[in-house]
Amino acid sequence: MFLPPKRSLAVLAVPLVSLLAAPAAATPVPSHAAVRTAMRTAVHAAPRVATLVDVRASHHPGLDRVVFEFRGPLPARRSAGYVSRLIADGSGRTVPVAGDAILGLRFGGAAGHDDKGRPTYGPTRETFALPGVLQVVNAGDFEAELTFGIGLSRKASYRVYTLTHPSRVVVDVKTPYRTVPVRTYFLDSRAYAAGRRPYTAAVSRPVIPPSTARGALQRLFAGPTQAEHAKGLRFVASGATGVRSVVVRDGVAHVRLTGSLRSGGSAFTVADEITPTLKRLPGIRWVKIYDARGRTERPKGHSDSVPESLEP
Repeated sequence: MFLPPKRSLAVLAVPLVSLLAAPAAATPVPSHAAVRTAMRTAVHAAPRVATLVDVRASHHPGLDRVVFEFRGPLPARRSAGYVSRLIADGSGRTVPVAGDAILGLRFGGAAGHDDKGRPTYGPTRETFALPGVLQVVNAGDFEAELTFGIGLSRKASYRVYTLTHPSRVVVDVKTPYRTVPVRTYFLDSRAYAAGRRPYTAAVSRPVIPPSTARGALQRLFAGPTQAEHAKGLRFVASGATGVRSVVVRDGVAHVRLTGSLRSGGSAFTVADEITPTLKRLPGIRWVKIYDARGRTERPKGHSDSVPESLEP
């Protein structure tokens, strides 16, 4: 075996003694001006996060426009595309969105909350009474990543672009179809609290013919707009999460719901909103509502019917 030649301890000790005897090098102390300059440099070098301050939507000839307005810069990254369902960031759960199509949006380098975690742009779920746009729903606001879903009455072509002064991301969704107005009935919470009938109030919504029954229920499950909510209108879901199917046959509308239906002992349920909404449509005289398993109390004949789970 080959071994390197031994070196004497005296040889090794020389640099060690020299090292111990050498005075420590003086560390220069930066001046206050240099510290301030370094701090300013660090602040300017850090990426600025865009803060969402408003979400609004309106109809224009041939399109619905959704505007996301930000304080500060535009989001550093932006992406959009249709998704089969809206997924909550972090939990992975499905976020319910009303409509037959969902346009997913993601903004990187952006936040929608203040230092106390409160939203800076308004409600995280907002309904609009527009031809195409039913809802705008937040699904995530974490680590400078914002996620939204736009619920649409029908899948359509769209365009995403930006504007400045102030910073805005604009989504234009084409509406190349005709709509007709229908009446959708929500609970009037003020009338209900006062025991003053009727307990429902009607609002107008645009729907795409000929599927007016399905369109009317889509609008019902989207809930009231902010202005309608301020007047006391509410959507009572009774555990229903949506409408699986609507079939109109011989004057009877057969409505199958999703979710775990329950009245909770209340005399007012989702059936009290569905029934007047559909009975105002041409050709519908009776409404039969089924639970997720296809059960209703009177499945046959010309009569209204609800599942047992919606009885008080």
